[in-house]
Amino acid sequence: MEKVNYKKFYPTAVALYFTYFIHGIGASILGQYKQDFASMWGAKVLEDGTFDVSMVVSVIAALGLGRLISLPFSGPISDKFGRRISGIIGVICYALYLGGIVFSPNMAVGYAFAIIGGVANSFLDTCVTPSCMEIFPENGSVANLFTKFSMSIAQFALPFGIGFVASSALSFKTIFIIAAVAIAIDGILIAFLPFPKANATETEEPKKEVKKEKMKFTPASIALICIGFTSSSTFMIWLNCNQELGKLYGLADPSKIQSFYALGTVCAILVSSFLINKGLKAVRILIMYPAISAAMLIAIYFIKIPSICLVGGFVLGYAAAGGVLQLCVSTANEMFPKDKGKITSIVMIASSVANYTIISFASYLIKVGGATNGPTNVVLLNIAVTVIGVLLAVYVNIENDKMEKARKVA
Repeated sequence: MEKVNYKKFYPTAVALYFTYFIHGIGASILGQYKQDFASMWGAKVLEDGTFDVSMVVSVIAALGLGRLISLPFSGPISDKFGRRISGIIGVICYALYLGGIVFSPNMAVGYAFAIIGGVANSFLDTCVTPSCMEIFPENGSVANLFTKFSMSIAQFALPFGIGFVASSALSFKTIFIIAAVAIAIDGILIAFLPFPKANATETEEPKKEVKKEKMKFTPASIALICIGFTSSSTFMIWLNCNQELGKLYGLADPSKIQSFYALGTVCAILVSSFLINKGLKAVRILIMYPAISAAMLIAIYFIKIPSICLVGGFVLGYAAAGGVLQLCVSTANEMFPKDKGKITSIVMIASSVANYTIISFASYLIKVGGATNGPTNVVLLNIAVTVIGVLLAVYVNIENDKMEKARKVA
């Protein structure tokens, strides 16, 4: 049998990882410019002179709604019509989202563009994750971790970009427009670069195999899908609500939390990749990192000093955003090797439900709790969800160990 030369797909991998670099900007930039959007959309002014940002947090939640709407069909489209088509759709929608939301005259229009951004995210998920695992078949988990690495590099650089825009007296819309143009150019490359065969196997009869076996869900696989919900909740709540907590705790420059968060994420990707290559199972990380996140969130709740926000930013960047969702997806892909696009969609649907429901609830807590109680109530919510994630991961690991013992006996 002729061996596939995967090196010819490496430029494709670079182009795909770049979409996640832009996604790193798109997923967090609204959280950095909440006051600007609140002002632009006519939010009410609070007692301390700032704008009520609850409407902006609701728009951020709409990113999850867009993913939720589109993921049921983005996975099958990716498996049936190819990763390239899925990627191109994602790029077009992302350019529309970034370019459109900054010119939205009110919250309703911004909400619509955020939904389009969520659609973009889902099509990129079902293109990039399976493609990179197919380009690097021997190191699928590590390849998928580097999607998060690309996002983290962008999120680390973003505060510096925001600082440059502010010091240059440029509009806050600048970064959005540059990112929209950049991903559009990358989309042109994706349209022409070669892709590996989707769901490739070593046999010449992939169609027969796909038709033979339907996806069968075990309690462990369902728990794994639920981890898609909990792991996303942990980092999405922190990513979008840490600025208000920093202000409450007296941090002079809350935007620094973002840099510490991104630095922690970059460190986690490098350390996790090293540990996995040395033999640590990805399912073990699904317990370890959420447990660290839960402990850090508890410390943040009780230790109300400015520096805890920076320490928490780094630790949660490492443990919550350091690839837990990506390793969850990789593990799910290994469970369903013939339905990578579909299982990626299912895990990301759980992630999208988290993005929409949890962030919407966080918005409600901020609104009813105000500047004094809202941020700490959000931390309590995050603790509860993260602890549930730890329990789910313990169960997945127990079942995984049982399955491995059964295989050895057989």
